[in-house]
Amino acid sequence: HPNVSQGCQGGCATCSDYNGCLSCKPRLFFVLERIGMKQIGVCLSSCPSGYYGTRYPDINKCTKCKTDCDTCFNKNFCTKCKNGFYLHLGKCLDNCPEGLEANNHTMECVSIVHCEAGEWSPWSPCTKKGKTCGFKRGAETRVREIIQHPSAKGNLCPPTTETRKCTVQRKKCQKGERGKKGRERKRKKLNKEESKEAVPDSKGLESSRETPEQRENKDKQQQKKRKVQDKQQKSGIEVTLAEGLTSVSQRTQPAQYRRRHL
Repeated sequence: HPNVSQGCQGGCATCSDYNGCLSCKPRLFFVLERIGMKQIGVCLSSCPSGYYGTRYPDINKCTKCKTDCDTCFNKNFCTKCKNGFYLHLGKCLDNCPEGLEANNHTMECVSIVHCEAGEWSPWSPCTKKGKTCGFKRGAETRVREIIQHPSAKGNLCPPTTETRKCTVQRKKCQKGERGKKGRERKRKKLNKEESKEAVPDSKGLESSRETPEQRENKDKQQQKKRKVQDKQQKSGIEVTLAEGLTSVSQRTQPAQYRRRHL
């Protein structure tokens, strides 16, 4: 080209005003970029996305990947696919092969993972309604953990809990082994007693409502009542003493005197 120049910028070894870079400095990659209706050459330290680099003795060149490939190692090996395609062994596929499933997060075809469960635990003690005594037939349970959860197309996990009926020799419950119902009855009883204690005494309420004058009159009446009771008790004691003295005097008199008076 008549306008070829060697005093270029941007890593070009030779260039022209119309075509841009025509060759690159050592270790740089030459790539054609489209601008409108024409292509111009540029020199880059690495190939852009959608291209792969090839080194030749005379030139290092960037070549475009396949249309369904976003990034690639060479023209036959893709490292990342464009949207709507799944990567498998360097190729971009619409659907994954049989035995594989699509991972929408990585956009790759991956192996199907089936659920895997661990070993069963030992059977639990035979119980009934939360108790281990006071019955003959109950139930016992065992559990296991899930070691590996399945992928989208993998086999579902089996049950992690099993329960079966069991029979034991009936035994009486010791104190403190009342089970759930016994504990509930005990709790209700305690709540009932607490509610009774919380209810204020009616007499105490009445006394709290009395005025000081009423309480004073009430005390006076009680004092009068006690005085009358003391007086009655005292008079009763005096009568008893008098009767006792009379009977004693009669026993001590001579027999003739008693006959005469009789």
